[in-house]
Amino acid sequence: MPTFYEFFAGGGMARAGLGPGWRCLFANDLSPKKAAAYRANWGGDDLWVGDVHAVTPAMLPGRADLAWGSFPCQDLSLAGAGAGLSGGRSGAFWGFWNALLALKSQGRAPRALVLENVVGTLTSRGGRDFAAIGAALAGAGYRFGAMVIDAALFLPQSRPRLFILAVDADVDLPPHITAPAPSSPWHPKALLAAHAALDEEAAARWIWWRLAAPRANVPRLADLVEEEPLGVRWHDPQETEALLALMAPLHRERIRTIAASGDRRVGSVYKRIRSDRNGVKAQRAEARFDDRAGCLRTPAGGSSRQTLILVEGEHIRSRLISPREAARLMGLDDGYRLPPSYNDAYRLAGDGVAVPVVRFLAAGLLEPLLCGSLVAQAAG
Repeated sequence: MPTFYEFFAGGGMARAGLGPGWRCLFANDLSPKKAAAYRANWGGDDLWVGDVHAVTPAMLPGRADLAWGSFPCQDLSLAGAGAGLSGGRSGAFWGFWNALLALKSQGRAPRALVLENVVGTLTSRGGRDFAAIGAALAGAGYRFGAMVIDAALFLPQSRPRLFILAVDADVDLPPHITAPAPSSPWHPKALLAAHAALDEEAAARWIWWRLAAPRANVPRLADLVEEEPLGVRWHDPQETEALLALMAPLHRERIRTIAASGDRRVGSVYKRIRSDRNGVKAQRAEARFDDRAGCLRTPAGGSSRQTLILVEGEHIRSRLISPREAARLMGLDDGYRLPPSYNDAYRLAGDGVAVPVVRFLAAGLLEPLLCGSLVAQAAG
């Protein structure tokens, strides 16, 4: 059975995606609230709560086959202040990395690493942050490649994320999981540009990972909606009217057309600040009816909380996405125990990694890479 460390574990969503065929040796998160959710679902025997910069080799048992690190995205996202890997939050990557280097000095570096973050990592600080990650991996002897995978291939949520998969030199590469050139949709233009900017050593260690097209029956947003949700309430008619009033004419006309059709449609709404033709900024509500939600975010403010809008003929209702719906949008099943607070549950989901994407990577790349290596070790 392959083993793993889960850094920045949150509620253990990478663990959920890897599944019962994997054994966790160590998990870490800074947030006590997320740690409580982790314990409620997975127990706490392997969990350490604290700053990743304080992780020592003595805390990390054995030599794990995989270290998963979904490190904080705030300084790398388009909404951030541009601090990148030097920022106070996304800079936690270096605490993770120092822990792995300490293991390497003991001959216990994990055989594979997965780093997950926002696509903005590719362009953060003009590409220097992605190049710094590549240089770090290459300098430690890892071969690596990257992919952009949108959770919308599996779930009704637009959520493109960058995944960097690195493997140690002692791991054999099955030929069917590598390719001589990039491929769509995993290697978009931004990734190609970031790859082209790598230094010579990192570029020499680059791998184009090959992934098959996913065979997923993607549910619709409407399939995940609760009629009687816990933790939120349906808005009264005046609140829904106020939401509609924030929409630009194009969005209001779209809703009128759906209402006139008599169909039942579920859409999602985000509030954003937009400039009009005169450059005056104002809050706008923007609705989408493409059977998927927008990307879940953490609930730092009201505009970050996504709203559902349900149109049934002339009857229009609205409310916030419920905690359970947010969890479903991340691929967590209904047996997953959520925090009792709305904000804590929504933050847990918004900060997490989509469970079926982890399973897709495990089945398509990690297990072919590592399970063959484990068999060879046992035979030796």
